[in-house]
Amino acid sequence: MSTMPVHNERFALVVLISVLGWIGGCGGGGGGDSAPATGLQVDAGTARTLSLPDTLTPNPSVLVDGMPPSNQVSYAWSQLGGPATVGFSDPSAASPEIGFPANGSYRLMLEVSDQGLSESDLLRVTVNTRAAGPSGLTALPINQDQCVAPADAGTATGIQLSTPYPSLPSLGPLVGLFQVPGDNSLWYALRQTGQVIRFDNDPGVSNTQTFIDISDRVDYGGEKGLLGMAFHPDYADNGFVYLSYTASPAGGLESRISRFTLDSATQTLDPGSEQILLTVSQPYSNHNGGHIAFGPDGLLYIGLGDGGSGGDPLGHGQNTATLLGSLLRIDVGDGLGGYTIPADNPFVSGGGAAEIYAYGLRNPWRWSFDRQVGDLWLGDVGQNAYEEVDIISRGGNYGWNLMEGNQCYPASANCDSTGLTLPVAEYDHSQGISITGGYVYRGSALNQLAGRYLFSDYGSGVIWGLVDDGSGGYRAEELLDSDLNIVSFAEDQSGELYVLHLGGSIHKLTAVTSGSGAVPTLLSAWGCFQPGDVERFSDNVIPYNINALLWSDFADKERFMALPDGGTISIDAEGRFVFPPGSVLGKHFRLDGELIETRLLMRHANSGWRGYSYEWNDTLTDAVLLDSAKDKAFANQTWHYPSSAECLLCHTGIAGVALGPELGQLNRDFPYPAQSANQLITYEAIGLLADPLSDTQKSTVFYAIDDTAYAAERRARSYLHSNCAMCHQPGGTGGGDLDMRMSASLAATGLCNQAPLTGDLGLNNPVLLKPGDPDNSILVLRMETMGETRMPPLGSGEVDTQAVAVIREWISGLLSCDAED
Repeated sequence: MSTMPVHNERFALVVLISVLGWIGGCGGGGGGDSAPATGLQVDAGTARTLSLPDTLTPNPSVLVDGMPPSNQVSYAWSQLGGPATVGFSDPSAASPEIGFPANGSYRLMLEVSDQGLSESDLLRVTVNTRAAGPSGLTALPINQDQCVAPADAGTATGIQLSTPYPSLPSLGPLVGLFQVPGDNSLWYALRQTGQVIRFDNDPGVSNTQTFIDISDRVDYGGEKGLLGMAFHPDYADNGFVYLSYTASPAGGLESRISRFTLDSATQTLDPGSEQILLTVSQPYSNHNGGHIAFGPDGLLYIGLGDGGSGGDPLGHGQNTATLLGSLLRIDVGDGLGGYTIPADNPFVSGGGAAEIYAYGLRNPWRWSFDRQVGDLWLGDVGQNAYEEVDIISRGGNYGWNLMEGNQCYPASANCDSTGLTLPVAEYDHSQGISITGGYVYRGSALNQLAGRYLFSDYGSGVIWGLVDDGSGGYRAEELLDSDLNIVSFAEDQSGELYVLHLGGSIHKLTAVTSGSGAVPTLLSAWGCFQPGDVERFSDNVIPYNINALLWSDFADKERFMALPDGGTISIDAEGRFVFPPGSVLGKHFRLDGELIETRLLMRHANSGWRGYSYEWNDTLTDAVLLDSAKDKAFANQTWHYPSSAECLLCHTGIAGVALGPELGQLNRDFPYPAQSANQLITYEAIGLLADPLSDTQKSTVFYAIDDTAYAAERRARSYLHSNCAMCHQPGGTGGGDLDMRMSASLAATGLCNQAPLTGDLGLNNPVLLKPGDPDNSILVLRMETMGETRMPPLGSGEVDTQAVAVIREWISGLLSCDAED
């Protein structure tokens, strides 16, 4: 039970004002009556959440013409809505104790009268039940090797990702890693927020130093920020470093290329030494490119995207009069002045901007020079269907926005590729959603990779190597399937390669030295299921359910988690479960009661998380592992079986990979064989959790879309968390500055009255969410439509009409972006 003190200080202030007024009226000379009150302000308080059996004692604010109320003020509390009748200790008190008999959302009204004025305000209260009660299990299941992920994902390339600096603190949001030419002793890490961090190239390194911090001028968020860095070829003598970043002077977004100078006394870059060499206005907040590098010719190359939005609406890709959608090349000389145009740039004599080296690019995200032969390899991020790898040559037109990869854009167009330089490799969005360019491997530790161009995908975490196909082209071979959001590669002085996870970790490509295992082809070969009855989970796993379901095209789901013996679960700061290596998460999918698919998500000790899809046979006796994505007609719909890469497009590293297993989702009862019991209490009782649960953790709850005891706002926000936040959160793969997590306020989501990055869906002045107007909210329209504008874009071909209705109800009730309900 919680109580709040009587507001004695307010009472004392009222008495003092009354006494002073009486004294002032005794002095003769023009006393008279005071002016009547004209304004009454009532604030019942911000929305509250509590857990039974706690009670609530509100603390309203009441002002009359900006002053405390008189001693004649009256209060009247009442209930407007809720699943049950609340109890007021004294509804005429300013701060009564209020008891709630059941879970749900309540609306309470406070009416105040004073000096002939009356006003009211609404207080919203969400009531949950704190996790409590008996355990549903008596002990942890035994799981020696029955349902344990093998150490490796079954790849035969002999490549793995190791952690070269295990004691290094997180460097997120990490977007680049560089060394001074010829110096292998130090690394310089580029943080998107505006800092360059320096640390020793030593496996035991644990300390870092700030090399420069320009966060005061960097516009950071989504695809914006500090994006590129290059040391002048004569850095050892002149101390010049070039940075590429986005800024918003006077409110207009621009890309900047600036030179900074080393302070010899501190051996750091001087933020005040900035010389801006080049600025390019950006019409939208995405597709900024930003990578810069000095080529073998000593010239500075600069990559810029098409200016953003979607589909290149301003036509920059094929417009050589603009610098956008191009790779630039400039000559900074000794660095003391500005820049000049190289004499052999393709448009030096006219026909286009003189700085352009190549064009027709959508968003060149990471490119590099082959240190042995000098070729420039580039990853260009696609629109909705294809990602591409290009070898850049002087004057080349790489096709955007006439083509996306080797395909016409849009797909229905009849394009002519004459005069265009087509990519040397492409992949579709069943394998990833956003390419990250890498390097041609020229190291000595991995002979099997010699001469191959390595690249990755930011969404899926897959790493590929290009192999000469013997016919003048290339084919892509998958090397690794990681659970990382790989935002960049790095190359050290000896040619060894590293990958960078946006979250802040550095990983090195090394040879596999240990570990084994293979993923069974048949589901029945797993000990996760009952022998002879694969539909039923084995006794080696823990079944569970969640509150806010992920929409899966009308499928019903049954879930389990399995940890190897001795393993425990830790809980991160956001309430997400962190599983140990060897863990397996499983899920049956049923349509109309019939099993159609089982998915397993495993954390391999040597290769991280990976997803596997098993298709059930027609007799429902077993399921077979699929090696690629597949569509299958079932009744009146098409069911999509995801590829392993597609699994990790949703199970993102930034969202904790597992999805579902988190405090708010698991705080509910489950029908265990012995009795129904709260899942969190059960996990704590059997020793599944590494640490005891706090009262705050026991009180964290998400809300089912069909639980009408709770307000539409609670259910809608829970649904968006479960279905959208895996991509749409800071550092996520969804693009823009959205944050759909349950913990974000409405204003912090970036939804309310914000223009979309792409597509207006036929609306004038479109916004993602328009308070009170779901029909003119892009969020709703994208959930209701199919095709390229569909949200979610993956894994769903059917509209969740129930969720759309709840989200419509929520938006209809919003009065402003500051409203809670």
